[in-house]
Amino acid sequence: MPASEHSPPERHVRPVVYESLTGKSLFFSMHDVQSRMHILQPDELQLEYTRIMMGFLLHNPQPISIAMIGLGGGSLAKFCYRYLPQTDIVVVEINPHVLALRDAFAIPPDNHRFVVQLADGAEFVQQVDQKFDVLLADGFDINGLPESLCSQPYYDHCYQLLNANGILVANLHGCNTQFDGVVDRIRQSFHGSLLVVRDPDATNRVAFAVKGAPHALQCLAGVRCPEGFDTLAWRELMPSMARVFLASRELARVKTCSEPAREPMAVAPARGGL
Repeated sequence: MPASEHSPPERHVRPVVYESLTGKSLFFSMHDVQSRMHILQPDELQLEYTRIMMGFLLHNPQPISIAMIGLGGGSLAKFCYRYLPQTDIVVVEINPHVLALRDAFAIPPDNHRFVVQLADGAEFVQQVDQKFDVLLADGFDINGLPESLCSQPYYDHCYQLLNANGILVANLHGCNTQFDGVVDRIRQSFHGSLLVVRDPDATNRVAFAVKGAPHALQCLAGVRCPEGFDTLAWRELMPSMARVFLASRELARVKTCSEPAREPMAVAPARGGL
């Protein structure tokens, strides 16, 4: 069911846009920046957690399809649209007031490979028939992460939405008292696959989980520019990609150390020829 049928505009908080000489910022409350855009570089990722979320490129550098839950100021949508020209992108946003700011934040119009729709993210992952290579989940409101976007059924549906070897990337808040429970739900839905990367600039934590490949996040590719990717854009991403890569190596180390030591195989005594 489209969001407009059961969630009229008056039920949603109208975001505040703060403008400076060089940028625009989107707020639901003055305590939390939802999105930030540089006027002269509207496709640039200004916030570190968004750059960390692009860490899915270390798992799949050339995705065919991406779904996004939450539009905000469109930072991730614009970046992926510009720098992944072969990728089809679907963005779901439930708040019509956010959607109304699309032009103000230089979000491209819909076309054959880029679509933004007014819909409920939880219903989208449950009902849509299309499968995706990447699912970017960043759906927050004035109260934080809605229960419908962090429940066990929701993450089960995220798992089903992905193609085999597809990856979920979820923005979470480490200061949330439910953080550990949310992380456990992702781990359960994705059968043990989980990597959490900390944003050093804020309380954000970015969770990665891969469908059908529980060990994939322990062996991410090195921090090298994918073939055909804009080298200047990659240079901006490199510190964040290094953060994801190092977290992957640490996960592999911890997993190795936690595995029980294997007993050495018994070797039969050699038989001499004399």
